[in-house]
Amino acid sequence: MSALRRAKTWEISESEESDAETIPDLNRDESGQILVTVSTDLTDDQSSDHKCKSLPSSPTKTESSQTSALSPPRPDGCGTPSPARKRRTKEEIEADRQAAREKKEARDRQRAARAQEKEERRQEQQKRREAAENLKSLRPENCLRRLTVCIDPALLQQDGSDILLDTLTTFEWRFSIESQQLPHSITWTRDLPQQGAGSVEEEQVVLVLGLTDFMDMVISGKKMLDSEGEETRMGSFLNPILECLNREAKKVTLLVSDSQTDNRTDAYGVHLLDETLQSKLGMENLDVEEVLVYLQLCKNISLVFLEGWQEVTNHVCAVTKALSKRPFKLLTEQAELPFCVDGSWASGVRVERDGSGLIQVWSRQIQQLNRVSPAVASTVIAAYPSPQLLLQAYQSLGSEEDRKGLLAALLVKSGGKERRIGPEISARVYRCFTAQNPQLVLD
Repeated sequence: MSALRRAKTWEISESEESDAETIPDLNRDESGQILVTVSTDLTDDQSSDHKCKSLPSSPTKTESSQTSALSPPRPDGCGTPSPARKRRTKEEIEADRQAAREKKEARDRQRAARAQEKEERRQEQQKRREAAENLKSLRPENCLRRLTVCIDPALLQQDGSDILLDTLTTFEWRFSIESQQLPHSITWTRDLPQQGAGSVEEEQVVLVLGLTDFMDMVISGKKMLDSEGEETRMGSFLNPILECLNREAKKVTLLVSDSQTDNRTDAYGVHLLDETLQSKLGMENLDVEEVLVYLQLCKNISLVFLEGWQEVTNHVCAVTKALSKRPFKLLTEQAELPFCVDGSWASGVRVERDGSGLIQVWSRQIQQLNRVSPAVASTVIAAYPSPQLLLQAYQSLGSEEDRKGLLAALLVKSGGKERRIGPEISARVYRCFTAQNPQLVLD
């Protein structure tokens, strides 16, 4: 294709001649108008589409057309400007602002909901973690580390008391030697699992007495019983014990042991005590038993006879282990019984005022008998809808054998099969509702 050189001309009005004088290459036509020739290389196919027309100058042209007279033509050949942008009304602007505010509020609500859900999950995890730590702290091996055995210094003056200290040291149990409210006593304190919560004192108190001190306490108790319950003011071990029990709820255990173990025999205990009380004080066995029963039932004081400090040490160790297991046992006792599962059979039957529910109670009553299935109970209540009707049927029969076999011929449908109740179950139901002997074994 051959390229043609064509000239495009623009007409310049007379008002623009002054500006055109500075351009040396401008041409003028016969009418005095200035012609501007622009050389372009166009193809044959595009020459006809890009020809420009000569427009005569007009004094009525606007200022905008004069300023754009020398501008090159638009590629599409159209000189119309783009339409102006439509201005929004106040209502539309306010509606857009309201929509933006609603979107922002929705985002804020979603963000707050997510934050609250996250906080709830964190708190739930914290609660589960604390519950697990609390359960772990209540286990016997952990409770044993927080127990402290408090020993009265007066006990260490007795021969053989070093056995107790050596045993506690061997087990690596904590113990402290400090004065107690009751002389010759041993108490226990437990540190609480919470940090900085302090410690609590256990209610168990072990009082170690010799034979002489115990006889003094028995004499004081006998005098108190003879004076119709008035507590004696005589100096004995019984007075501080009773005063302590009046102030606090304690469980006192008296460990009676004679420190002079070499002079005793294996028959030491009640026999030696009885001989001493009978020979020196003139007290009978019944008097001693009366004092011991009074201390145990009225004052919650138990008595144990032991042979030397080795058995005293064993008793203290047993009490310490029992106290370490106590918190975990209390926690397990608070839980529901494992065999009482949730279900309709465990919840019972609700009976309304109109009598609805009595038929279910009647069915449950029959099912309490051994080897009586729900199908058998349904057959019985279908024939006799109430216990009164069954009792009336028994009374209408003349012989004992007929009463026992009243239900034997009833058909039981279960699993697509039919069978009879049988004479055995019929006789047990009869004995259950008519027997007068409360000790009778039905099965």
